[in-house]
Amino acid sequence: MSKKLIRQNLFSLTKQAGLFGAAILMAVGMAHSPSHAVELDVEKSDLRFGFIKLTDMAPLAIAYEKGYFEDEGLFVTLEPQANWKVLLDRVITGELDGAHMLAGQPLAATIGFGTKAHIVTPFSMDLNGNGITVSNEVWDMKKEYVPRQEDGRPVHPIKADYLKPVIEKFKDDGKAFNMGMVFPVSSHNYELRYWLAAGGIHPGYYSKTDVSGQIQADAYLSVTPPPQMPTTMEAGTISGYCVGEPWNQQAVIKGIGVPVITDYEIWKNNPEKVFGITAEFAKENPKTTLALTKALIRGSRWLDANEDGNRVEAVKILSNPGYVGADPEVIAASMTGTFEYEKGDIRPAPDFNVFYRYFATYPYYSDAIWYLSQMRRWGQITEDKSDEWYADVAKSVYRPDIYLEAAKLVIADGNAELEEFPWDTDGYRAPQNEFIDNLTFDGHTPNAYLAGFEIGLKAGEQVQ
Repeated sequence: MSKKLIRQNLFSLTKQAGLFGAAILMAVGMAHSPSHAVELDVEKSDLRFGFIKLTDMAPLAIAYEKGYFEDEGLFVTLEPQANWKVLLDRVITGELDGAHMLAGQPLAATIGFGTKAHIVTPFSMDLNGNGITVSNEVWDMKKEYVPRQEDGRPVHPIKADYLKPVIEKFKDDGKAFNMGMVFPVSSHNYELRYWLAAGGIHPGYYSKTDVSGQIQADAYLSVTPPPQMPTTMEAGTISGYCVGEPWNQQAVIKGIGVPVITDYEIWKNNPEKVFGITAEFAKENPKTTLALTKALIRGSRWLDANEDGNRVEAVKILSNPGYVGADPEVIAASMTGTFEYEKGDIRPAPDFNVFYRYFATYPYYSDAIWYLSQMRRWGQITEDKSDEWYADVAKSVYRPDIYLEAAKLVIADGNAELEEFPWDTDGYRAPQNEFIDNLTFDGHTPNAYLAGFEIGLKAGEQVQ
């Protein structure tokens, strides 16, 4: 695309949005080079960001290691946190300026499920990246029901239907079937519930008075911190779990479990983590918010650049104890285009981790609404809400306006191309139907979506 056409398109976009138009045009009109970057006079330059030791914190690590934060005049300290609750609490109190968060955390906090605080996100950190692993004992009981390919390997995706007889055997033996997930409002909780329910297994409800999430459950889900998943399963406390990498591949390498499905197979290209800040921080530090979003965009772009050719270097960076701290071979097992299921069963998975392509970093309202719909489905939102309510909450938390403003500046700096961002979107993805149960999700009509599930709360229903 010519510089003239870039200037014309940016002029149209910035005229519509009224955002830094003159500055952007001036910068693009120069050498279209990082040396002519649009200067942001940030309000706060020394920042502390939190994260959990998972591979999807990678945009933060890369933005730090490649100097993208410093390019924006930001001097960032990255701090691993003990668990998701501690991380959120420290953002709310201001001990952390922002953090790698579960997509459900800003939404849940804003509507008052658990901790009450207005958290916003200008940046979605990735797509996909999770898996469901079961213990060797459960796999040995389950695999006789799983269809096989001609070469004897299981047919994927493996549905939860094949887990039902195992759970029934547990019941007959007087044992509960326990599974781990990382947090009540995590994608892992909702993906695990989605998979189980699609196979006719009830994962349990929440209520106003019982927040265990185990009301009427066939499988009992409870919280386990991600790095502790493999050892907790090995000890027999849980029989399986849903978690991000590298903790599914860790079970394979240790020989203690078998990943049976990835979240890509449950919902193709599902949104995963976000970068969260308080609404107060965004209001008081608008230029700092733009600057950090710019750096994160560049970090994510680097991770998917060169047809994922940078992933080998990314694996080395993430294996550092200060980041994920797992062995490089464990991180590489899922991050470099493959995924290992049963030991030795390595299959192509080029989109298991997506950080930039498919507009992965854009904070879509419809992504927020999907998470809210699952909160309602399982009783975390205890009463019916209108479609308008879902939209209003999404727009109060997800901030594509900040994202696109930052994207214009990244382009003006010469660090991205115009076509890499979804300029003409209304903030909603097109209706999606690549779910394991083949239902279609349209973010404009969440109540109609909820009505389509066999298991889950419907309009007018409450859990007592």
